[in-house]
Amino acid sequence: VQLQAYGGGLVQAGGSLRLSCPASGSTRSSYGMGWFRQAPGKEREFVAAIRWTRGRTNYAASVKGRFTISRDNGKVAVNPEMNSLNPEDTAVYYCALITVSGSTDFALSNRASYGYWGQGTQVTVSS
Repeated sequence: VQLQAYGGGLVQAGGSLRLSCPASGSTRSSYGMGWFRQAPGKEREFVAAIRWTRGRTNYAASVKGRFTISRDNGKVAVNPEMNSLNPEDTAVYYCALITVSGSTDFALSNRASYGYWGQGTQVTVSS
């Protein structure tokens, strides 16, 4: 399984970015996709996730209302739309496939629910 995250870049505070992460290979064992981010000197933190079944989404409190994730036309790909960005959103953003079935909302914020990870894409928000 390979995941390719792209769409990062430099944006001014208040701006928007749209990331994407198409997956390829044996993705039938996945149950959804999530996004995490890691800022310099900080641990990787959960951002958002979507389950393939019924498209149920889950967001971290820090991005709720600003970020929206959706599945890309039935593909194994998720495109986060990030609005009202602020400098605290600056980080490397990673996508990952959910490989643990029946994950609760709490479990989706745990990296252990994800079996495959893509390389990160840098998002930098200037003030």
